[in-house]
Amino acid sequence: MSTPGARRRNTAPPREDVLAAAMEMIAERGLEKLTMAALGREVGMSSGHLLYYFRSKDELLLRTLEWSEGRLGVERGRLLTRPGTARERLDAYVGLYVPEGHRDPHWTLWMEVWNRSQSAADESAARDRQAAIEGAWHRDLVALLAEGVSRGEFRPVDPDRFAARLRALLDGFAIHVAIGLRGTDRGRVLGHVREFLDESLGPDA
Repeated sequence: MSTPGARRRNTAPPREDVLAAAMEMIAERGLEKLTMAALGREVGMSSGHLLYYFRSKDELLLRTLEWSEGRLGVERGRLLTRPGTARERLDAYVGLYVPEGHRDPHWTLWMEVWNRSQSAADESAARDRQAAIEGAWHRDLVALLAEGVSRGEFRPVDPDRFAARLRALLDGFAIHVAIGLRGTDRGRVLGHVREFLDESLGPDA
């Protein structure tokens, strides 16, 4: 009769479980501790078995990011369709975008994936997948801004152009928070963004 441990080693867990374990390891131990061998021990698989599924650590990280973004996408959809003003939902969008703090696991992973893609064997394909993630955030923001303008909550702006500029601002602030830049924390960043939105979108702007 096989033991539970043996069954775990002989039965590969669903890929989503592997990706969830990878994200949990990043959150608890940091990205530098996420190796194929360490992840294999965590999920009861050999590093060779993991490479069979993901081909490389770069692919594992990108898949983990896509999985994490999928979960964020569900949360973003819930926030953006809830009752309330467009500005309330815009503030919720910003709150979801900005990292929770230094070493935020999602942003730590995001920055690592972008960095690695510069030397990826198929850089174009990696960039396309990253662009798909960025595009989802952008489309949702454009739609929200257009709604706010049409309802008279926001001053007339070009939703697509304003979204591009706002996301560039958020990206810059988010990187500062994620790397722990001294004097830049989540609370201060959210305050700066609120002021910018008040000045840029307010009826008297």
